[in-house]
Amino acid sequence: MAEDRTLVIRLEPPLLRSALAGEHNFINLIARVAENARYRVEFRDIHEKTEPGFTHTLTHMAPPPDGRGLVFRRVYQYPFWQIEATAERWDWDVARATFDPDMTAPDAKRFHRFWGRRLFGQGPDQARRSGYVYVPLQGHLTRRRSFQSCSPFEMIRHCLHYDRHRPVVATLHPKESYSPQELSQLEELERAHPRLTIGHGQMETHLRDCDYVVTQNSSAAFFGYFFRKPAMLFGKIDFHHIAVRADIDRLEHCFGRVASHAPAYEKYVWWFWQDRSINAGREDAMLKIENRFKRFGWPMH
Repeated sequence: MAEDRTLVIRLEPPLLRSALAGEHNFINLIARVAENARYRVEFRDIHEKTEPGFTHTLTHMAPPPDGRGLVFRRVYQYPFWQIEATAERWDWDVARATFDPDMTAPDAKRFHRFWGRRLFGQGPDQARRSGYVYVPLQGHLTRRRSFQSCSPFEMIRHCLHYDRHRPVVATLHPKESYSPQELSQLEELERAHPRLTIGHGQMETHLRDCDYVVTQNSSAAFFGYFFRKPAMLFGKIDFHHIAVRADIDRLEHCFGRVASHAPAYEKYVWWFWQDRSINAGREDAMLKIENRFKRFGWPMH
């Protein structure tokens, strides 16, 4: 039986409309790569069931419908993308790769400065250490999930216990919905600890002013690399390589280390984005897309 070379690209309704109109650059590139390899490309609503017989699917952000499908997702900022077999970033190829701070990356300094200024204006140039810990929160504050070493609520407690002098500013995520119980527990903790302040958003301001970042796996820690702010991670994620990993059994050591941690920020950002991701604005984007399909065994000839 002839091989079915249909590629179904599964998208949320707004993205689906953009793809059908040919207005999404990265999806356009994916379609061109697939069509060059004799695939028939179809765009489908992500909620629509994919019938058996479609041998290849590519789903935006969500898990694929079966083991043969792949996922594509923005790598925190346009135009950087990745194609993977799982939606869980901590299982991506880059998460398992080794970052070499001694590598040759002649464009790293310019790249780091360009993207820092493009994203945050003069903020990275004005970065300072104002003497506090920035803790960007995400969701499910009282529950420890499988990729976390403790719950976010306990993470705040660890900051207060192991950094005995610095104030701690923990901020609620503007797009998360928090239960009354979660908010009540935070307020109670804030009343019990004068060094703790609960805030909202203001990521750029805190990245500019904090001494270091503590989070589960918020992208705020990655963006902190543009401000040269060290990070401690209590959860698994793809950009962990230059962060301090929160080892629950050695937190005294971890907190003693993080404030003075000074990794190769410029080389890392270049490696993570320009080398290991797909920059949809570069001439090699289609080749990188093709190579990712080949990586997962898709026929491309």
